[in-house]
Amino acid sequence: MGSNYYAAIMAGGGGTRLWPLSRKKRPKQALKFFGKRTLFQVSVERILPIIEPAKLLVLTVADQAEILAKQEELLLPKNFIIEPSPRGTASAIGLAAIYLNHRDPGSVMACLTADHYMTNEPAFRELLLAAYDAALDNHLVTLGITPEAPDPTYGYIHKGDASNKYRGLQSFTVRSFKEKPDADLARKYQQSGEYSWNSGMFVWRTDRILKEIQRQMPDLFSGLQEIEKALDTDRERETVDAVWSELKSITIDYGVMEGAGGVVVIPADDLGWIDVGDWNRLYNVLEKDEAGNVSDAESVLLLDTRGVLILQEGQGDSGRLIATLGIDDLVIIDTEDVLLICRREMADQVKRLVDFMNERELGIYS
Repeated sequence: MGSNYYAAIMAGGGGTRLWPLSRKKRPKQALKFFGKRTLFQVSVERILPIIEPAKLLVLTVADQAEILAKQEELLLPKNFIIEPSPRGTASAIGLAAIYLNHRDPGSVMACLTADHYMTNEPAFRELLLAAYDAALDNHLVTLGITPEAPDPTYGYIHKGDASNKYRGLQSFTVRSFKEKPDADLARKYQQSGEYSWNSGMFVWRTDRILKEIQRQMPDLFSGLQEIEKALDTDRERETVDAVWSELKSITIDYGVMEGAGGVVVIPADDLGWIDVGDWNRLYNVLEKDEAGNVSDAESVLLLDTRGVLILQEGQGDSGRLIATLGIDDLVIIDTEDVLLICRREMADQVKRLVDFMNERELGIYS
């Protein structure tokens, strides 16, 4: 593997669709859903075999950086790039790119997330190595997940013609990005075999993505240039703060990828991949009992209950029994100060509750 390969992990999200377990003081990437490791620990440790700790960047906001730094002793303060406030993935990735291109011109960066889970980590690392080779060919590389079902909550990538193979993995040109189609269109996409889910994971040369940002988002590029001038000076933090306050919040998908040329997708098959985006997605991959129920509560009584997800903060510490009778397909999240109950099919809308409370300054989410 080239010594110029870096990884930037996006870890600044609020995880509002996993409320009330995920809060500002305890974001979802700092939670444990799969064994003893948090999502953030999983995201770091699965790439360490190919990218050393010194070449890992974590992009997050200040209060979350303090939380995450305590979870990975291998990471030092210099591994963290602090965003003054959330401004979308285009700004975050641009900041990482300008930093890396300043540090190591011609570097290649993998843009990853802190809220994905994969059961086949060796296959993921092989994908990253193949994507590195494709990036050296001056491509913008995206990893596409082969759809297992017609899910309208994902963005989709329309695959074009077969392109080069890298480390035995086929890449395809990208015809277009389709953001969150309706259910009927998602079904057609899945049945056609021509589409991949947009995983939000990318690999590219830092100078290549910066040229695309310059072409398509000149205001962002101008701000990044100001930041670059201040890097490694006593004005760095002040400049980042000043520039950041003027940036628009937009994703890299909308801001750059939809209008970019030279994009290829490498299908990511057999990863056992899940975007831990909401309670229903989490339910779909957790181990279930014979009635299709998932529960981590130590004291439960489930009668005539099917397809229910029950998670309890502190588990048995509260001494509270969770009892259900004659219910199906619900999410029940029990915390010290909040009890959430919703239908699993509406779990992707939990953010509406958080927005409602924030608009009325109820303060429960903080």
